[in-house]
Amino acid sequence: MNLPIRPRRNRRSAAIRSLVRETILHPGDFVQPLFVQEGMQNDAIASMPGVTRWCEKDVISEVLALHEVGVPAVVLFPKIDDSLKTSDAAECHNTAGLIPRVIRAIKAACPDMCVITDIALDPYNADGHDGLVETQPDGSLIILNDETVDVLCQQALCHAAAGADIVSPSDMMDGRVAALRSALDAAGHTDVSILSYSAKYASAYYGPFRGALDSAPKAGDKKTYQMDYANAREAVREILLDEAEGADMVMVKPAGAYLDIIAAVRQHTTLPVAAYQVSGEYLMIESAAAAGWLDRKAIILESLTSIKRAGADIILTYYAKEAAQWLQK
Repeated sequence: MNLPIRPRRNRRSAAIRSLVRETILHPGDFVQPLFVQEGMQNDAIASMPGVTRWCEKDVISEVLALHEVGVPAVVLFPKIDDSLKTSDAAECHNTAGLIPRVIRAIKAACPDMCVITDIALDPYNADGHDGLVETQPDGSLIILNDETVDVLCQQALCHAAAGADIVSPSDMMDGRVAALRSALDAAGHTDVSILSYSAKYASAYYGPFRGALDSAPKAGDKKTYQMDYANAREAVREILLDEAEGADMVMVKPAGAYLDIIAAVRQHTTLPVAAYQVSGEYLMIESAAAAGWLDRKAIILESLTSIKRAGADIILTYYAKEAAQWLQK
């Protein structure tokens, strides 16, 4: 065959493939989600095999191990005792609470680790929703937007005062980015960044995570504030609103089934784009690999590369430490 153009030449050897590779994963791309709880023991999470819910003392060792392999950031999620959950979610801004204590401990032990905190009420709310709830006479629920934003500001200020580098609102209330930026700046926390869950979908992929935190809604669902998974243009609208309100970074969640959304967002903003490879994605990989149907390491690295290839600069993943170790070899 007389073929002057043969694309296979660029795939001929590992060395050549390395030279022309378009998307490169690096440990610095990753954020490790960490679950924390009160007490002196760690618990395996039944809904997420291989993931641990850490006590305050032992989470420091995990942070140091992450830092050692080059993972630059962690994001904290608390499991709050039922006795502390109230309809006003006041525990979320308790300066002596679990998350502020863990922030201070991490910063004391590993000052270079970037600490991101989740800003939402569902772990603290007796109703299990991301916002304050008002029950109507007919028994239906309304998630109160503006009243919730006031509480989110108190939560963010609490975390910033404890030493958080980035606060990350995951609640999907309208106007919360602008309110958080104003509250942080007024309190002197002008250097604290906002990583907004801008396009967070009402997804069935979150199921194992809610088991990890015992934070599922007691009634109703989250579809009046999280996005309809059928919509794409709406994600761009949300991203642009958060950028205008002062977000420093924006996020798409989930990641794997929403690569088209990540790509669209990347085309419409110059801000760093994060994507969260969520618990359901993790569990599907783990289940298939445990059954021998997939090459676990290969599928993890392929899935993470696809998220970055779609346009994500930052990847929140339960595989952060393991993938970083592989990439260093």
